[in-house]
Amino acid sequence: MSMELLTAVGVGVLAMAGVYLLLRARMFSVLLGLTLLSYAINVFVFASGRLRVGMPPIVGSHGDYADPLAQALVLTAIVIGFAMTAFVVVLAIAAHVRLGHDRVEPDAEEMDR
Repeated sequence: MSMELLTAVGVGVLAMAGVYLLLRARMFSVLLGLTLLSYAINVFVFASGRLRVGMPPIVGSHGDYADPLAQALVLTAIVIGFAMTAFVVVLAIAAHVRLGHDRVEPDAEEMDR
């Protein structure tokens, strides 16, 4: 099996598991789904940056180089994903304290519509 196929299958499995967990009715599952989906996107963006082993990330005398933009985007996405995860954890804790459970349920008013 080629490395490209393995990467594509890995990104697909991460994205599929992330979307499945996002659709669950518990806050912890939603948090894990967001995390898995962000991992899938990070691997996809990183793999799209023409990975080269032992090549410099700067255009120089070599004709073959690694793309530094994808690496910078993934690094920025990791920091943003960490901040988003911290926010969702605080939101889940606040919802658990306020409601007494972590299930995501619609209000009675929304059910009447």
